[in-house]
Amino acid sequence: MQEIPTREEFLFLPDWQKALFYVLIFASMAVFAYQILIRFKLWRQGKPIDWKPDYIGGVIRYVLAQKKVKSSRPRSGAPMHLMIFYGFLALFVATTLLAINTYSPWKFHQGTYYLIYEFTFDWLGLLLVIGLVWALGRRLFFKPPSVTNDPGDIAAIALLLVVALTGYFVEAARMSANPKWFDTSAPIGHWLSGMIGPISPNTYVWIWWIHSALVMAFIVMTPRLRLRHIAYAIFSAAGRNPDERMGALRPISMEEVEQTGKIGVTDHRDYSRWHLMSLDACMECGRCTDVCPAWNVGKSLNPKHVVQNIRTSMTDGRTVAEAVSEDALWACTTCNACVESCPVLIRHVDLIVDARRGLVTEGKLAGTAATMLRQVQSTHSAWGQSKDEREKWMEGHNIPLARDLISRGESFDVLLWVGCAGGTDPNAIRTYRSLAAMLHKAGVRFASLGREEVCTGDPARRAGDEFLFQEMAASNIATFEAYGVKTILTACPHCFNTIKNEYPQFEGLYDVLHHTQFLARLVSEGKLKSPTFADGSVTIHDPCYLARINHESDAPRIALGVASDQNAYETPIGKYLNEPMEESNVLAEPIAHGRKTLCCGAGGARMWMEEEANQRPGERRAKQLLDTGAETIALGCPFCRIMLEASMQKVAPDDSPQFKDVAEILYEANRD
Repeated sequence: MQEIPTREEFLFLPDWQKALFYVLIFASMAVFAYQILIRFKLWRQGKPIDWKPDYIGGVIRYVLAQKKVKSSRPRSGAPMHLMIFYGFLALFVATTLLAINTYSPWKFHQGTYYLIYEFTFDWLGLLLVIGLVWALGRRLFFKPPSVTNDPGDIAAIALLLVVALTGYFVEAARMSANPKWFDTSAPIGHWLSGMIGPISPNTYVWIWWIHSALVMAFIVMTPRLRLRHIAYAIFSAAGRNPDERMGALRPISMEEVEQTGKIGVTDHRDYSRWHLMSLDACMECGRCTDVCPAWNVGKSLNPKHVVQNIRTSMTDGRTVAEAVSEDALWACTTCNACVESCPVLIRHVDLIVDARRGLVTEGKLAGTAATMLRQVQSTHSAWGQSKDEREKWMEGHNIPLARDLISRGESFDVLLWVGCAGGTDPNAIRTYRSLAAMLHKAGVRFASLGREEVCTGDPARRAGDEFLFQEMAASNIATFEAYGVKTILTACPHCFNTIKNEYPQFEGLYDVLHHTQFLARLVSEGKLKSPTFADGSVTIHDPCYLARINHESDAPRIALGVASDQNAYETPIGKYLNEPMEESNVLAEPIAHGRKTLCCGAGGARMWMEEEANQRPGERRAKQLLDTGAETIALGCPFCRIMLEASMQKVAPDDSPQFKDVAEILYEANRD
């Protein structure tokens, strides 16, 4: 009778060696747990989280499905990481199934199941080997600038590679020492056994112990090496706040200030426990640094070092500002490229802005940024424009005011939010005049607040003055409620993000639309016609606060008559077309576009901070846009336009393309 396919566990091992194995493996697991316990105690020094984590959903999406890694650029090493992760996961699952069979009443590790098990995991283990060889070669011979070449990292990769390879050799040795008719079900192990040739049981036992010792060493060393993210990333994904939006910063209440005596963060204890935990989850892959606009123009901000240095401050007693440096903290544009690219969900911008809040409280913000805060406080405008001047741009352009309509007993459907730039900057004024003209043409009942409008507070909040932001938010929300505002339309992505994502923290709940979303809707409804232009003659710059932070890349393109489905990777904010466009204009897309756009350098209150002449992110972006060969650069943000026009004058002073807001382009196409 043919032998039933299965595997004898602890083959050729005497009982005393089995007992020794259990002692050693449990000892290594205890050391592993003790090291995590030490870190757990450090995490507990932070503030308790005030949200309900999505434990199962977070692990499924961000650990098992590797959502963030899959969305990374191929050159970031994402395919390599996926091979390592899924190969390691496969071997973990294989070991778990074997343990269940060994220590439970259910004995299923035999027959057809066993043959499938052997074949499947034999091949999946090869993913791990290939991925580790790739990782080792990448570090030794093709190291990206953002990747550190720490000897410990190389040793960790090498150790895991040796563990994987010796696993195959244990399998091959078993087949050589105790051959079975069904050994071919594990093709790689069977091939290796042929290479090894017949061996004695004692030789097999030695190979088995070498592999086991390496596994135990791996378990013990993991919490001390970068491989710790294997465990900590699970905690980070499970404990994240599922309701937290990328574009929303955490509010601070007066009750919290009274309890802690602090505004913002001074040392690591001021962060939440989850934020401290996420620092240990860092893979140190450098994706955050690769995409950082400040780092890429030579500034001191390195997002990976921010994480590493704050993590170090948990044990060396330094404040966050001392560990990171004040210069690096102020260099951030809050574009969230680092957050978007991080595979383990670290929120670098939260860490940085919370530290800024502490610095502002200590009076350590000076220069033009401090002037901006004083202007917001005194004039309620980041540009320092007085209330009496906020309606000048409207003169002669039939812009209805909410107070006038209500006083006459009339109503409006849409509030046109202008913002500080919209009433001050000449180009932004042209944008809003064009937008207003098209709203009239499309029959939209709208109104503006005029002198009753105050700054949303966005630059104050991102500069670190949380309570000045809250003062502005309270004033605007009160005005919205007084006029019964339901829908708000704005041409500024920063205002859009603040009102949409941050005002709800203070019960300000409204339907907020960026003007390109509204214009795309009007075009799709036939109320406006899209422009026509020669293929490749127009390119588009996606604002960070629209495309990346609020997942909207389709609207500007559809408004320009360009077929687009770039929102497909995430739930789109709005739907504009019932059917795909059969004929459409063709944009000359820059290399970095959509949610992978490059920052102009204005966000995070950097608009009001001085820049070194050779460290302007806008110039890097201007070169990309110039390389498209387009004659016109379409935009949807007044901040981006200011920064990029200035940068383009330096990059191409004699042959600069023209800049136009999407609203201006549509206005030209719809003039009677």
